[in-house]
Amino acid sequence: MLQPSPPLSRVPTSSLAEAKRKRQVAKGLERHFRCLSDAVPNLAPSRFTKILTKGASEEEDIDEIIKDIDESTYIRNFTKQTPRLFNSASENNNTSIQIHGKKCCPVYLGGSTAPHGIGTNISQRTCDQLRCTACDFRVLHYNDYQWDKSCDYLFFRNNMPEFSKLKSKMLMKKGSRAYACQCTWRSIDELTDLTMDRQLRWVCSKHIG
Repeated sequence: MLQPSPPLSRVPTSSLAEAKRKRQVAKGLERHFRCLSDAVPNLAPSRFTKILTKGASEEEDIDEIIKDIDESTYIRNFTKQTPRLFNSASENNNTSIQIHGKKCCPVYLGGSTAPHGIGTNISQRTCDQLRCTACDFRVLHYNDYQWDKSCDYLFFRNNMPEFSKLKSKMLMKKGSRAYACQCTWRSIDELTDLTMDRQLRWVCSKHIG
């Protein structure tokens, strides 16, 4: 006669829910500190290193990670390192731009009535921080002017960025805006997505603040 098999042991529902919660917490912490360490190198304290390098698939690891988090220690480390970070940034302008800079996406050109600022799909502002990747020169713009048709490469190569020399081939036109670097020039009357002109090698060099 067959004996009834012993009942299977079941993991309490509360334990499963707790394990799931811990995994979610660990994953969230991992994402948080990974973004933090990418944005501000060497800022995260060493005790958080395991979050970035050690998987949280086992419950023991999750418990250890959660237990190892000390909010007060994190705040103290952040407070100590922040002044050094911004002191070094003030000495190196490139570092400051990297931390605080924002880029237009997409990049817009426009006439003199179009407002300047950081361009987005929602806020269609014209970029005033353009730089040419071909000649490595800042793109200048002049409101209510357009370029004469006789302009050529040598004219801009020899005269940029002196307005007194450039003005000889500028025509006044209300609402227009004349853009130029040392190798390329455009006269723009209305809002234009930069990607529509494939000949331009102009990019947003980031807005500070």
